[in-house]
Amino acid sequence: NQTHVTQFILLGFRELKNLQVLLFLGFLAIYIVTMAGNLLILVLVVSDQHLHTPMYFFLGNLSCLEICYSSTLIPVLLTTLLWDGKVISFESCFLQLFFFGYCLGAECYLLSVMSYDRYLAICKPLHYATAMNTRKCVQLAAVSWTNGVIGISIIMAAMLQLTYCGPNEIDHYFCDSVPLKKLSCSDTNLVEHVNLTLLFIYTMPPFLLTLASYIYIIRAILRISSTTGRQKAFSTCSSHLIVVSTYYGSLTAVYLLPKSSSINKAFSLLYTILPPLVNPLIYSLRNKEVKRAFRKAKNRIANFKIFQN
Repeated sequence: NQTHVTQFILLGFRELKNLQVLLFLGFLAIYIVTMAGNLLILVLVVSDQHLHTPMYFFLGNLSCLEICYSSTLIPVLLTTLLWDGKVISFESCFLQLFFFGYCLGAECYLLSVMSYDRYLAICKPLHYATAMNTRKCVQLAAVSWTNGVIGISIIMAAMLQLTYCGPNEIDHYFCDSVPLKKLSCSDTNLVEHVNLTLLFIYTMPPFLLTLASYIYIIRAILRISSTTGRQKAFSTCSSHLIVVSTYYGSLTAVYLLPKSSSINKAFSLLYTILPPLVNPLIYSLRNKEVKRAFRKAKNRIANFKIFQN
């Protein structure tokens, strides 16, 4: 009831006005490739019996999450480029903030679950089938999907206690908590402490679990005597390691760099746009099982067309 602002204006990349058309076409191509790549992996995991394993079950969940993540951010980004800024209602802005925070938290935990799965497969192979049964996989995926709701709900409750009485221009391409706090007329110290505390709680445990898993994985791989055995063991987790490094590396860069709006916008692209784009490319190009499933799917489609003709 204390809110005076009823809508916000997302400025996007207005400082790059001469490049708006080029940026629009570039991000549109990224969105199409991202959606097509993740949908393809999701379909392959569901349809191919050889991919009905814990590793690919979690990969399917990751692709589904990336579809939600991209659909939350990129369409709004495209609108800001097309119309030189976008007017977004107060409710829609906070709704986007909720889904963004939810996807961010869910991805951290899902990546850590995938690293734990690789740890069990390489370091505890005899117990893997028992430890990663269907029930356990579903439980771990459910925890990843639901865990972020509590954290972002607390942040949302704190943000909504602030008073927004103008200005209403957000110097970003989506409704993030940092530029929103700058627009508030209230004291934001409490909200900043809440944000930092929850950021620590919801990102550090999965990061440390991921880090610990890969320390044990690397130790186990180095103990393998044969070069072929080491290569085979490393190939099962190399794709996930690249994805994790890209995600946490870009996320860390954003929070370690000076709080400049231009720098934040540029580096925010690294953990909001880049991971959903590269994940399907990395897993499809570096994974023999996924490539085999893709070839089988292409052959089935080709045979179906021949049969129709």
